[in-house]
Amino acid sequence: MNANVNGAAERPLIALAMGDPAGISPELAARLIVSPRLAAAARLVVIGDRRILEGGARVAGLSLDIDTVGEPAIGQALSPVLIDLRNLDPAAVTIGEATPAGGRFAIENFSFALRLAEARRVAAVCYTPLNKKAMRFAYPGYDDESRFIQELLQLAGRVKEFNVLDTVWNARVTSHVPLKDVAASLSREAILAEIRLTVDCLKQSGVETPRLLVAGLNPHAGDGGSFGMEEIEIISPAVDAAAAEGFDVSGPYPADTIFLAALRDGYHGVLTMYHDQGQIAMKLIGFDRGVTMLGGLPFPVCTPAHGTAYDIAGKGIANPLASEEAVMLAARMATAAAMRGRTA
Repeated sequence: MNANVNGAAERPLIALAMGDPAGISPELAARLIVSPRLAAAARLVVIGDRRILEGGARVAGLSLDIDTVGEPAIGQALSPVLIDLRNLDPAAVTIGEATPAGGRFAIENFSFALRLAEARRVAAVCYTPLNKKAMRFAYPGYDDESRFIQELLQLAGRVKEFNVLDTVWNARVTSHVPLKDVAASLSREAILAEIRLTVDCLKQSGVETPRLLVAGLNPHAGDGGSFGMEEIEIISPAVDAAAAEGFDVSGPYPADTIFLAALRDGYHGVLTMYHDQGQIAMKLIGFDRGVTMLGGLPFPVCTPAHGTAYDIAGKGIANPLASEEAVMLAARMATAAAMRGRTA
């Protein structure tokens, strides 16, 4: 492994791919570059177009001092650097509008960053918000980042999305599927696999002994079978099997109170059965600082949990906190991975 990426005394190199140019992504990228907090934790390699980045800096009221470098030089960077792909004319950007040009820009930047991580040139990947409509213009059949990464890098295995808020993680068994298909998509094996992956990712982030709560699917967690049998026939057996493997996990609990219990009692993660069951709770608790982390990959991939915010694009009021938290989580996971590599 490149010593400049994971050296004992060095901050990890993290690729920051610029996302959708019509939203707040350029502004956020500029704000991250000048963040003293991030400078102390990581070395950013920004992937995108200098013209778009400088436009984001103007929106944010910032003056950027960032060198443009070629890929071979990134390992020597001590401060943020830019790999300028010169891949989008600012005249082609319409603020607040998803376009094929914007989708191509985001996909090219994200792909470049992922290839750097695949080649172990950087230790982690972060990206500012993407717009799925724009991504589909440029990449027909685009579903989500998990599937895109698997297809691009030809990876097998489970790649799943986690939402992280402060010390609590939300994992989910099903994600981008219609609500009518959720119950049929649940199985003991799927739930058990998600518990294993969640515990593994929490350990990668520095949690030595993760504690998890598992939500039920139905109101009142089925109320003893009165409102559905999934808790009795599928979810409880999966929780019992996980406990038998030595995991600190319990459930199923009613979804309307499980996050209160997790916050009150210091649990590290909540496993929900479907997308909005956890997303609504997490975003209500802390929309402005939530992070999405993609687990099951050879390297951390993190992004803010919010979207492109077309409604405030160009106004200079984007809050960078969630993006900062994404980089900080990636840095912690990359540093922990380096420590494991040195002691292995």
